[in-house]
Amino acid sequence: MGYFLDSLRAMRTTLVTAFRKPTTVEFPAVVRPRGERYRVSFALPDDENGELACIGCLACERICPSLVIKMTPTGKKESPVTGKKRQYVDTFVLDLSACIGCELCIQVCNSDAIRMTREPEVPVFSREELVLDLARLRANSHAKTMSAGKGSELQERQEPPKAEKKTAPKADAPAAPAAPAAPAEPAAGEGT
Repeated sequence: MGYFLDSLRAMRTTLVTAFRKPTTVEFPAVVRPRGERYRVSFALPDDENGELACIGCLACERICPSLVIKMTPTGKKESPVTGKKRQYVDTFVLDLSACIGCELCIQVCNSDAIRMTREPEVPVFSREELVLDLARLRANSHAKTMSAGKGSELQERQEPPKAEKKTAPKADAPAAPAAPAAPAEPAAGEGT
């Protein structure tokens, strides 16, 4: 009897589902609205002076668990905009096909030089096309919408609140009373 009831429930589910309106869409032509925190690709934005914000500190390359970030920093050069010496990167390569999207690279970046974008890369036919070089990463920063998280904001959220410092007693304040000395114990062999 139980088998018969299970079969009827399965038939009912099949009939209800068969006449339901489809929920799929034709992806390239129709894009569903994404959640506000949706993050899928990367970009290297400019700093407040219009220069590449990345200073080649290699923090993102070192922390990447998938080892998909490779960069070559230059030595310190004088900035044509500000005139101050700073470090730049010659090459920055990110292999999006092997990235696990953990955002550790964004969390460790102190200069907010790497960000995630809300728009994915266009569908491609080969993995080589998912390797983002410096030019594509910079183009993404101008053409795509940045996600909400920046490295500096994420670091602030993770830092524990700072404890208040204990102050030393002032020289004018009276010293705390000394604790009474403990009675001396008799040496071994002395009378009881």
